[in-house]
Amino acid sequence: MQVSITIKRHFPEFLDLLSQVSDKRKQPVYRVEELLMAVLGMFLFKRGSRSNADNTASKGHYAKNFERIFGCKLPDLDTSDRLLKELAPEELEEIKRKLIQHLVRAKVLDKYKVFGTYHLVGIDGTGLHSYNYEPYSGCPFKVSKNGKYTWTTHVLEAKILCSNGFSFSIATEWVRNPVDQDYDKQDCELKAFKRLSKKIKQMFPRLPIAIAADGLYPNDNVFKICAQNQWRFIITLKDGNLPSVWEEVKLLKKAGASTSVETHDVVGRQKVVTEYCFLNGIEYKTHAINFLEADIIKTDITKTDTQKDKPPAEERFVHVTDIEVTGKNAKAISDYGRLRWKIENEGFNEQKNSGYKLSHKYSRTSFCATQNYYQCLQISHMINQLAHKSLRVKEMITSHDSLKSFEECALSLLIASNLSGFPEVNFNCQMRY
Repeated sequence: MQVSITIKRHFPEFLDLLSQVSDKRKQPVYRVEELLMAVLGMFLFKRGSRSNADNTASKGHYAKNFERIFGCKLPDLDTSDRLLKELAPEELEEIKRKLIQHLVRAKVLDKYKVFGTYHLVGIDGTGLHSYNYEPYSGCPFKVSKNGKYTWTTHVLEAKILCSNGFSFSIATEWVRNPVDQDYDKQDCELKAFKRLSKKIKQMFPRLPIAIAADGLYPNDNVFKICAQNQWRFIITLKDGNLPSVWEEVKLLKKAGASTSVETHDVVGRQKVVTEYCFLNGIEYKTHAINFLEADIIKTDITKTDTQKDKPPAEERFVHVTDIEVTGKNAKAISDYGRLRWKIENEGFNEQKNSGYKLSHKYSRTSFCATQNYYQCLQISHMINQLAHKSLRVKEMITSHDSLKSFEECALSLLIASNLSGFPEVNFNCQMRY
């Protein structure tokens, strides 16, 4: 029920958006928005496969309740699958763009902006499915030492990241080799980022963005793309990356040019002491970049006498950024840079291991359908996050296990209870995060 409230509260024209996609069917039994809503429902209620979703739909009052709360009849997923094999994936990505645009205009994400100005956009890629045959033309592959080929579907994501755990997909680019033409090297994440950056700029031309990315991304081309698009960046710098930058940092530190600031915090049972060391205006080719290093020592303040000899935990994070680092903002910049891991945890990891089954092959024969299932999953994940991270729901759930129990109870209610006897829900209620 909370999912329905979220859709109607944040996206009141949601079904109208779904109804506008292309429909090439002749004499359809179901409306196109009903076919899409069935797929979205599979992900919203974490059914994990088309067959499991159909089995759930056949139980108790589920189908009737689904129609009541979403305003759609519930077709079987094979019928929806036929639509997804014909539908251009760009149409569902455009729906996703409009949903994100609505959240931005409604200022739902404003309080999570970087320094109150920029939306933090994490960039990361992941492998989805592996095959011992070529599933579609251009699928990237690896060859083992014994000559065995393995094809893997790879995707590159751009997601808005927020400190409360929001991880919303705003644009998707598939890693795919050129079709019907020769190539020296296979497509890769960095090549895909060039295409993804153009897509982001085209879809959100005026959105103020700060890019957060891992140690693959600190290079001249990425810095140029950010500068051309007027994007800020906070990018992880690994030891050995950008050798000329590391050499200059080493020399400047030795000369005493670096600035340090120390913070002391208590987080749960740990005392956290962090030393931030930073340098501004380091030259790298045509760019002036800023260096920020955070050395963290965590000490358990509840140790017993027998545990006091255990050494404290130490962590180290290094970033390069085009934002000038000062003693006042060093901690914030480092924290924003470390939010990048949310695209892996709250993003890919949750989608793979928390019921969405991102790695499941929802279509084994159509790359077009695969892309459309992926977009439906991203839209459903966005809606579920908005529902589950609302203060109303967070008051009822305090851990991952209790969230899972909450979802199981909601599903059981849809199956076991006839909601036609329940009073109408007030969809104009305010949702706070």
